[in-house]
Amino acid sequence: MRRVLYAPPSLPSPSVHPAVRELDHAVRRAEAVARVAQSLKTLGYVPDIIIGHHGWGELLNIGDVFPNVPVLGYFEFYYHVEGLDVGFDPEFPLTDLAPLLVRCKNAINLQALTLPGVGQTPTLFQKGTYPDWAQSKLSLLHEGVDLARCCPDKTARERVLQVGDVRVQPYETLVTYAARDMEPYRGFHSFMRALPRILTARPDARIIVVGGNGISYGQRPPDGGNWHDAMLRELKGKLDLERIHFVGWQSHEDLIRILQRSNAHVYLTYPFVLSWSLREAMAAGCPLVASDTAPVREFLTDGENGRLVPFLEPERIADGVLELLEDRALAQRFGRKARRQACAQFDLKDYLSQYEKLIDDNVHQFHKALV
Repeated sequence: MRRVLYAPPSLPSPSVHPAVRELDHAVRRAEAVARVAQSLKTLGYVPDIIIGHHGWGELLNIGDVFPNVPVLGYFEFYYHVEGLDVGFDPEFPLTDLAPLLVRCKNAINLQALTLPGVGQTPTLFQKGTYPDWAQSKLSLLHEGVDLARCCPDKTARERVLQVGDVRVQPYETLVTYAARDMEPYRGFHSFMRALPRILTARPDARIIVVGGNGISYGQRPPDGGNWHDAMLRELKGKLDLERIHFVGWQSHEDLIRILQRSNAHVYLTYPFVLSWSLREAMAAGCPLVASDTAPVREFLTDGENGRLVPFLEPERIADGVLELLEDRALAQRFGRKARRQACAQFDLKDYLSQYEKLIDDNVHQFHKALV
């Protein structure tokens, strides 16, 4: 594999309307990628197929450089003014400009959908966000998990778990939460508001929070800081901070060790793109408390392989966690069934095999159509 980089384009001018800044940046990316692609073509390189992500604009001009090459694009999410993530959380009311901003976020999506080529998307929920007329262009391809690496460890709760300076003893109960960044889109605020009750009810409980302090989705707190600090200010005096450990980003190996040790793992999300961490928690056999939102319901069924709770109700989240901590048999059953579901839907070998078939089929169909 050879990696050829393109220089990141300059950011749009502040004078560009907020609704089209993302499109402006995408077009600049498209130009930068096309220049690099043209250089490769001049050197004699012609690919059999082009694979990329349609969300950022890189593929918009690639067909002009390689007009007789099939394109397989990743379609991640089609935004809606209502019914999905936008307006889901009443704590964050929409501005008058919001509907226009949301509609314009689909500009790159819509350009991509009109281009030759086909697409793939990882969940039925995500496919369903796209207009009916576009869905026939999208293949469903569940993303895979290395089930041999991300698997249950029956002895994990019999050993001391060491994460940096944090040591969790075998006799202690561990509640976990993980997200790329601690932010409302992934329910960090709801999780934090559930902790006072959990910590009071279970003096043996320790909490490990994996995640960064940035903003991947959504907005910053009103003071412009980060959500970690904002929630600690809101809950000042209500939390035993000696038992809550914010461990930042962890290596993949350490994240799996944390999931294997967890007595109850909390996964929360808006009706939005599903996190890889849920798939990996299922594969690790975690007892799961998860938000009762559409992307989660595609893989978890309440009372079968997890406990689904209302995203916006911290008391119900706490109820779900305490139920699993107190009913170990139920927690073990949820963990076993979550693992079984992961094996059925997320096997990395199956995923790669299906991906290769999708590539081969598209190359074959594309060239057949040219004849």
